[in-house]
Amino acid sequence: MKLRVLMFETPHDGYYNIAFEEALARARGCNIIDDTLRFFRNKNAVIIGYFQKAEEEVNLDYLKKIDAQLIRRPTGGGAVYHDLGNLNYSIAVSYDKAKNMSPVDYIFSVLIKGPINALNSLGFDARLENINDIVVNNRKVSGTAASTSWNTLFFHGAMLLNTDMEKLSSVLKISQKKLIDKGVSSVKYRVTNLFDINNKIKIDDIINSFVNSYKQLLNYDDVYYSIPTKKEIEIASLIYEEKYTKYEWNYNRESHSVFQKLEEQIKELCQVISN
Repeated sequence: MKLRVLMFETPHDGYYNIAFEEALARARGCNIIDDTLRFFRNKNAVIIGYFQKAEEEVNLDYLKKIDAQLIRRPTGGGAVYHDLGNLNYSIAVSYDKAKNMSPVDYIFSVLIKGPINALNSLGFDARLENINDIVVNNRKVSGTAASTSWNTLFFHGAMLLNTDMEKLSSVLKISQKKLIDKGVSSVKYRVTNLFDINNKIKIDDIINSFVNSYKQLLNYDDVYYSIPTKKEIEIASLIYEEKYTKYEWNYNRESHSVFQKLEEQIKELCQVISN
């Protein structure tokens, strides 16, 4: 099998970037693309987990002040701040990869090794903490999240390279209990940028290490670079227009029944594409 690498982003429009994440997972589940590793950035956005309440996780006044977008992703986990100093990565693979393991166990015991092995190959002392946090020098450099929906094993994360820590700490609300549990007093003191640890590392080095890491980890025969297919764009554009640009999704997380028509449209589109 081959690993497809996708360098595709819309930094000015985080809504489309995250809509494309869901489209990527759905496209793999429809078997219209190969296993795919994607990299992208958002210019100025806060991404909240599927189950979170925006007002509890985000300083909405400060969000407005810095003119940042608020976007709900289709996976769980906590809120993260994205700017151009952040590298986001995702991988969508066939359900068959899990074999005799449960999908969730496979994601958080196998797929999560991709970024850890990549960082270690560059000389960082990376390890896993709290099931889904990647830390270097006891500070978090990447949070991760996942989904087993749409007949796909989907895993993604945000890697801090040179992010504005003042904005990050001001726009995100982290409970005092969570900080105490981690033995720190402020958000910016429990996270760090990779470039603050080693400023000689380049973003291309990190991307290449990710590609090599997943190639070896998942035993791909080869790697090829690609642009989005017309089929992926069709799915992403539909999801973008009907869900990711809607207040009901980003702020309210309305029930799935609200988007039932969209689900039917996507299902029909996938069937047409597959045929």
